[in-house]
Amino acid sequence: MKVIICGAGQVGWQIARHLSSEKNDVTVVDNNVELIRRATETLDVNGVTGNASYPDVLERAGARDADMIIAATHSDEVNMVTCQVAHSVFSVQRKIARIRAQNYLATIYSDLYRRDHMPIDVVISPELEVAEAALQRLAAPVAFDTEAFFGGKAQLIGITIDEDCPVISTPLRQLTDLFSTLQAIVVGIRRDGTLFAPAPGDQIFPGDNVYLFARTEDVNRTFEVFGKTNSKQERVVIIGGGNVGLAVAKALEGRTDRVRVKIIERDRSQAEIAADSLDRTIVLHGDGMSSDLLEEANIATADAVLSVTDDDKTNMLVSVRAKALGAKMAICLTNDPTLVPLMGPLDIDAYINPRATTVSSILRHIRHGRVRAVYSIGDAEAEMIEAQVLGTSPIAGEKVRDIAFPEGVLVGGILRDGVYHKPMGNLRIEEGDVIALFTMSTDVPEVERLLQVSIDFF
Repeated sequence: MKVIICGAGQVGWQIARHLSSEKNDVTVVDNNVELIRRATETLDVNGVTGNASYPDVLERAGARDADMIIAATHSDEVNMVTCQVAHSVFSVQRKIARIRAQNYLATIYSDLYRRDHMPIDVVISPELEVAEAALQRLAAPVAFDTEAFFGGKAQLIGITIDEDCPVISTPLRQLTDLFSTLQAIVVGIRRDGTLFAPAPGDQIFPGDNVYLFARTEDVNRTFEVFGKTNSKQERVVIIGGGNVGLAVAKALEGRTDRVRVKIIERDRSQAEIAADSLDRTIVLHGDGMSSDLLEEANIATADAVLSVTDDDKTNMLVSVRAKALGAKMAICLTNDPTLVPLMGPLDIDAYINPRATTVSSILRHIRHGRVRAVYSIGDAEAEMIEAQVLGTSPIAGEKVRDIAFPEGVLVGGILRDGVYHKPMGNLRIEEGDVIALFTMSTDVPEVERLLQVSIDFF
């Protein structure tokens, strides 16, 4: 497949990295010469320097025979015009645009993106995606990472193993015997900074970051098995009243179970916008780093502090201070993956990576055939892929134990006729099943082969 990616920033680079590693013909367009040089030197991609919305630049990028264009520059307007030009001049079939400004995304203006108006097939809103990720973190406060699969029937959860975890040093194969009715499986372990798919004989040790795939009804019991207690979040303080903080507060206000929310926003005009947009949320104007302001927000009684300003270091420092003042839990937004190893030593409970969230969302829409969902794990080190099994797939009709999966691939769960099944060795995978696979990024091409999705993958 021939893909043009407009914007060589963090999101564009990661998408190019994914697609080029899967042997697609990828061209990256950006008006920054250094970003293009970085992309072409480190990835198997072509590079074109110039404004992505200019027809002649898209012509040089090969738009006349491109299958898809992904507009992920820093400008909403450039992304929108790029898709329009790609449609009107070059008849590119599939167009994806990243749009940040919520003014463009109001439901009453949804007709804007019709094919005869502004022909964008998929609109990605990073702020809304990040807000949804934040809500998932709040729903599972003991997890550092969460994502829903199988239409909400299953979840991928990431937890850090503590010293008092009951199953430390227990071989994973024994967990099935010990908890035979538990619909959950360990699919990934990060130890000493390295992520891997565990073998049945591997054990879990304190300090490990463990990824589990579990039936949604079994998530709380899974937490208990691994020594965690999930608590209800009744008092939440949000640092940052921009698009993300505002979206989270609105969602919390809309819940039937009452959640008391306070927002601290440094910019007065944005604080006024937040106050006008919310009904029950208290909005405080000031610096979230101020101990006095945090105490005024009753931070000591907060069940969770969500720091989502546009500055990574501010988010981390506010989280540390909030925990020091008594907050039970701190969730931190960070764009820089190199800061993630500092979260544990700083006692920050969970983090949200907007780049990974946006990349996962774009991949989900790129792979629109039999692949129904993709979630990027870590710094694009692995993926959780949800896909429907075709009759032509080599795995159709085979028992799980008999399938020659690569070492970096594990079956997380199977959905059959709307019912979740734990992937036991004697379970036979049938045509029409929906399967969730944890796969290291290097094994994605082999997963595609096993799923036989190449023909209608895109």
